[in-house]
Amino acid sequence: MTFPETQRRLARAQSLDAVSQLIVDCEGCPRLREHCRRVAREKRRAYRHQQYWGRPVPGFGDPAARLLIVGLAPGAHGANRTGRMFTGDSSGDLLYATLHATGFATQAESVSRDDGLQLRDAYITAAARCAPPDNKPAREELQQCSCFLEREMLLLPHIRVVVALGRVALDALLRIWTARGEAVSRREFAFGHGAEHALPSGSGSLLCSFHPSRQNTQTGRLSEPMFRGVFERARALLEASPQLAP
Repeated sequence: MTFPETQRRLARAQSLDAVSQLIVDCEGCPRLREHCRRVAREKRRAYRHQQYWGRPVPGFGDPAARLLIVGLAPGAHGANRTGRMFTGDSSGDLLYATLHATGFATQAESVSRDDGLQLRDAYITAAARCAPPDNKPAREELQQCSCFLEREMLLLPHIRVVVALGRVALDALLRIWTARGEAVSRREFAFGHGAEHALPSGSGSLLCSFHPSRQNTQTGRLSEPMFRGVFERARALLEASPQLAP
């Protein structure tokens, strides 16, 4: 399927499941697709007996979620191996332990798509759906991939808090809001760990966090208490938010 055809089908998609299938089948960025396939063939020694996913990774979570978590991209030997966002690497270890501690996940560990973990009132997605070389998707690849995040957001009508894990995630959100005609700018929505902004729609809050990557946690830039504080704030905002009628 060509990418223009994917976009046409995406515009008609009326469920998160339909969007997920279009993401999995996407071949829109040749550089990223080749990288994911190569990593899946060569594998890391520790996972040499495992079958890698090696395809674009869809979002994951509660369709009625009020919390949306936006990351950067699948890890080469994490989500690109397991097929589920933030599953099977150190970033996911910190994220899911934190989500469990703050009541957004049913368990603290995420090791595979079938490990039983469920998200409660939360949905996890990313700016890019393929693992990029050196964790750095190109600007054009991020722009092309933004259509998937935009459609997911449209199909998650109850979102009241958005957590952007890193500046790239924040920029992806700003790109979508700008395309919708919202008056947003990087100056207004300055990135910083713990930064908090009103959503452009006025219907909730945007929280920013450093990405839970090993690069940030091992250098001390991001600690577990710092990361947990963002999700404790998300929980407090949701508890203060009026419940929506079914």
